[in-house]
Amino acid sequence: MKKGRVGMPAQDPQIRKGNFHEVALGYTPEMAAEEAARCLNCKNPQCVKGCPVEVDIPGFIQALKEGDLKRSAMILKGKNNLPAVCGRVCPQETQCEARCILGKKGEPVAIGRLERFVADWERATGVPQPERPVPKNKKVAVIGSGPAGLTAAGDLAKMGYEVTVFEALHTPGGVLMYGIPEFRLPKEVVRQEIDYIRRLGVDIQVNQVVGKTFTVDELLKQEGYEAVFIGTGAGLPNFMNIPGENLTGIYSANEFLTRTNLMKAYLFPQYATPIKVGRRVAVIGAGNVAMDAARTALRLGAEESTIIYRRSEEEMPARHEEIEHAREEGVRFMLLTSPVAYTGDEKGQVRGMTCQRFSLGDPDESGRRRPVPIPGSEFDMEIDTVVVAIGQTPNPLVPRTTEGLVIGKHGNIVADEGSGATSRPEIFAGGDIVTGAATVILAMGAGKRAARSIDEYLQRKQS
Repeated sequence: MKKGRVGMPAQDPQIRKGNFHEVALGYTPEMAAEEAARCLNCKNPQCVKGCPVEVDIPGFIQALKEGDLKRSAMILKGKNNLPAVCGRVCPQETQCEARCILGKKGEPVAIGRLERFVADWERATGVPQPERPVPKNKKVAVIGSGPAGLTAAGDLAKMGYEVTVFEALHTPGGVLMYGIPEFRLPKEVVRQEIDYIRRLGVDIQVNQVVGKTFTVDELLKQEGYEAVFIGTGAGLPNFMNIPGENLTGIYSANEFLTRTNLMKAYLFPQYATPIKVGRRVAVIGAGNVAMDAARTALRLGAEESTIIYRRSEEEMPARHEEIEHAREEGVRFMLLTSPVAYTGDEKGQVRGMTCQRFSLGDPDESGRRRPVPIPGSEFDMEIDTVVVAIGQTPNPLVPRTTEGLVIGKHGNIVADEGSGATSRPEIFAGGDIVTGAATVILAMGAGKRAARSIDEYLQRKQS
């Protein structure tokens, strides 16, 4: 129990900040075996209770210990349709690893790193064709191909349903493709995971903007779908509504990362979707998206990339690992600070911003101490590019065009947390469209629960 976890090899910070190759390099077989040996294989595994997609964690690690990687992969895939994704971006430290018994007196088992190792082994050795279940001859539509939609679609296909996923963009994957940078989640990894979903029998149709191309009700009434799962995410960016926010050079994090990831701005001039970042970039916010944007800016050529956050480091919502990686790469942190106005040149390009200092007061509804502005603390700083990463709200198009759905005050679909059931019995929803911006793994958990509920609904309907 005193033995610490095996470290993860990574690119040197001074090298990686100049490329978009994956930062964390993954375990070798020897490293994975050494780390797996630390697992106590508890009789009452608390780690499983911390996993939103219910992976048999001791089971896949035990198979890994025994050298049976094929069985380990099968155990993983039994519950998790996207293990290579989760092994990279899931916040294990606050979920499964937070409940690991070893963590009470030392370091918990590196469950996420072991998951990545097994999933990568499976991808490298060739994934066998999944067994197709007996068809139920019932059609289910899934709106959105992000983590919630892909999970729901995969699970429903495993149950025998005929599943079609409708994706608005030209590439499936949702936030996995357009939101998370290549250096944290390579696009090829996502593509291979999606290929597995397709091999389960799921039909993925891209360039289908539900709410414009057709509505949810048209799918149900005219196309023969008996149930619909809505997993359209939270793609509507928030802004601060301060003076100068419409100046050129001020991006939402959504646009900044989508241009970089999905439209391949990092490969300019091979792809003609450049991002002009200038010398000095400020990123407003301190979540994972903000860290992604600040680190991306350095790779796109910025000389300075600074996180501007109105609370202290203790309140930062980003994963500790992402904060440390950003700091190693040279990202600066200006804390207890927030912009109050932007200024531009005669061409409308942002050139500076006025910031204000803050102190921390009593905790607010989020449990974090409330930032309180300090009177007379304003100061100016020169800046060439701003990325606003202060959260997103649900995409409004599908909720607005679907009659009878109860919508919350923030534009989210109101759905039961345990089942994904909405105000209409044939429509289910999950992920960020329900909760607002959250994590990939929580969206996947919602997709899994909704798939079970859809199956129960259709079975009841049949009887």
